[in-house]
Amino acid sequence: MHECYKTNHKTMKKNDLIEHMAVRAGISKASAQKALEAFMEATAESLQKGNKVSLAGFGTWSVYERSARMGRNPKTNEPLAIPTKNVIKFKASSQLTNSLN
Repeated sequence: MHECYKTNHKTMKKNDLIEHMAVRAGISKASAQKALEAFMEATAESLQKGNKVSLAGFGTWSVYERSARMGRNPKTNEPLAIPTKNVIKFKASSQLTNSLN
């Protein structure tokens, strides 16, 4: 088993993912890093334009508008208007979800 699979981390970080990609694809870490960064940039650009990004068998990222609402300041308990904002949502595919069970 390759060293990159012997991790006790509960969170796979970017460098861990790059190493896994390099081993799985049989490419250099530099190539894996370029590929991952290109994917991240393309995904961000698409979401910024309001488009969805879908990977069959993995999931779909989309942007939706969270409505304005009233909240409270946790320190003072004063009412606080929370403005409308865009947030990213990820919906895992049924294949990915089923692979976890």
